Amino acid sequence: MGDLIATFGTALAGIAIFLLVLLGIYFVTGFLPGRSKERSRVAVFLGPALLFLLIGLLIPAIRTIFISLYTNKGDALDVNKFVGLSNYRKIFGDKATRMVLLNNLWWVILGTGFSVGVGLAVARIADQMKAERVWKSLIFLPTAISMVGAGIIWRFVYNKSPDPSHEFGLLNAVLTKVGASPRIWLLQQQNYVAGAPHLNTVLLIVIFIWIQAGFCTTVLSAAVKGVPDSLKEAASIDGATDLQAFRKVTIPYIMPTIVAVSTTTIIAVLKVFDIIQSTTGGNFNTDVLANEMYDKTYPQNQPGYGAALAVIIFVVVVPVVIVNLRSQRRAREIA
Repeated sequence: MGDLIATFGTALAGIAIFLLVLLGIYFVTGFLPGRSKERSRVAVFLGPALLFLLIGLLIPAIRTIFISLYTNKGDALDVNKFVGLSNYRKIFGDKATRMVLLNNLWWVILGTGFSVGVGLAVARIADQMKAERVWKSLIFLPTAISMVGAGIIWRFVYNKSPDPSHEFGLLNAVLTKVGASPRIWLLQQQNYVAGAPHLNTVLLIVIFIWIQAGFCTTVLSAAVKGVPDSLKEAASIDGATDLQAFRKVTIPYIMPTIVAVSTTTIIAVLKVFDIIQSTTGGNFNTDVLANEMYDKTYPQNQPGYGAALAVIIFVVVVPVVIVNLRSQRRAREIA
């Protein structure tokens, strides 16, 4: 206990000294002339943030790219064996890893599409219902649950009991009640249409949608309420129905928000790891890039291969961020 208190005290002392240094520098800059004073004060506040960004993001990113160009030797990286793009060729040449990439594609399409779609639908429908806040709160509640917690909850939903007469998995219990046979859902690797995702992958995507739809609903609902009444009234005078006004007026008006929510959801999908680890562990053809990166880097001791997967995730995320930034810039120009 004493060590814990000492550690906590040291941390507080460090933070206090850091703040005092910043305040001291800020005070000194007050004696500088005109424009130099303003620039110096901006640097005082931006400097630490940029330093932490450099240490915590830029340097690790460069190191990851460096590692992806080398191979591993036993449990350690062999920096003397430069392999260039060999790790990347292995990723796209390996059938199992191509399945991982295809799974991630389906996660992006289904996870993003349904999360945003459900959020937009609830935002519109709840707007016209009594007890609007109650319904929106119920939709938002799963967002407060961690993805690990959600994965564990849904494992019970998909569970199959050894004793069919005492099914405690919700989905199988319902099937049993209607006379159907229970199934081991997370092992179901059928894809009923060629190229479609496996059934167990779809069931895992459902967990993500359950969590993310609340976030989408909250943001999109605020955007819908921000549409000027004059635009809706003009559409109504022109003879548009509520649905037509929503499609032709509301959606175009809130499109920057839809793009922002979609890009945020895509980034969350590309980083999804917790759900996979807490349900299937990536087995039964349910693996995704983030989980494969972890498996290759740590349990399988292939840091070069894992780093290459991390770089691929980064490369895929960058265009998504650029689209988001351009959309927000156009929205500001129109406003």
